[in-house]
Amino acid sequence: MIAVLLLQLALPCVVAAGVDSRAMLQAAGITRVCAELSSREPLETPGIVARAGLASPTRSPWIVSNGWRVMRRPAAKYIYDVPAAKAALAAAEAFASGADAALKIDNGDVRPLGEMLAFLARVPPADRTPLADIAVVDDGSAITGEVMNLLARRNLLFEIVRSPSPRYRINIAVGSPEYPRQEASDPSAFAVKVRRQLTDEQRTLRVYGSEVVLCRLTGAAGKVRLHLINYGGRDVEGLRIRLRGAYRGQDAQVSGVGREPLQDLVVADGATEFSLPRLTTYAVVDLEAPR
Repeated sequence: MIAVLLLQLALPCVVAAGVDSRAMLQAAGITRVCAELSSREPLETPGIVARAGLASPTRSPWIVSNGWRVMRRPAAKYIYDVPAAKAALAAAEAFASGADAALKIDNGDVRPLGEMLAFLARVPPADRTPLADIAVVDDGSAITGEVMNLLARRNLLFEIVRSPSPRYRINIAVGSPEYPRQEASDPSAFAVKVRRQLTDEQRTLRVYGSEVVLCRLTGAAGKVRLHLINYGGRDVEGLRIRLRGAYRGQDAQVSGVGREPLQDLVVADGATEFSLPRLTTYAVVDLEAPR
C-alpha cells in the first residue's frame, strides 16, 4: 500500500484552469488536480526546437529537456505550461526525473495525457538511485547548468555533488585548472572533451540509432531501470542500447503499446546490448544482473 501511494505521488498533477471542467479530466481518468501553484518553478516545454541561424541537415537536433534542472533542485516543485501535443511528453519527463510537477495543458491534450498517466500508474515502483559515470561540482552558476544540459543531451550520466567525489574518476568543477571557465563557455565542445576523457568503452550507457532519445538510469543491488524519453515527436524504430555490465531482461514497457519484447539481447565483452523495436514517447526497461 505504501509503495502504491508513493507511486501515485510521483505522478504529475493537472491544473484545472484552462480546461473546460473537472468532469472532462475525470472522464479521461485524470484525478490528481493541482491546488497550490504559486510556489512552483516553471519548466520549459520539452521537445525539439529550431534555433535561428543553426538550421542544417548535418547538425544535431536541439533538444529542450528539464531532467538536469530537476536533478539540480530535486526538492523543488515545478510547473509545465505546455502547448498542444506536449502534455504526454512533459508527464513522462517529470515521472522519469522524479519531479513534483504540475501540468497546465491544452484542452486537446486531456485524452492523451490521461492515457500517459494511466500507463505511468501501471509502472511498478523501483529504486530511483541514479547511476552515473561523472561527477559535476555545482557552483550554482548558469554556465555549470549549461554544462549539465549538454552532458544530459549526450546521455553522459552524471551526479551533481557539492565537492569533488572520490567515487568518480572524473570530477568536473567549472573554473578549475582542468576545466577552465573559458572552455565551458562552449558547452558543446566541453561535453565532447568530457566524453573523450571518459572514453566510450567506459560509459555505462550508450544509445545508437537516435539523437532525440534521452535516458536516465537508476537502480541498486544488481537491478537497474532504464528510462527512455523520445523528444522527437515521432516513433523511433530499431533503437539499440548498450549497458556496461551483464544483465538479463525480457521486455520493455512502452507507452501506448504495452509490453514490447527486447530484441537481439547479447551479453559479451562486459556489456549488454539489446534493441527496442519501437519507442513511442516513453519506455521503461527493467534489467537484473544474473545471480
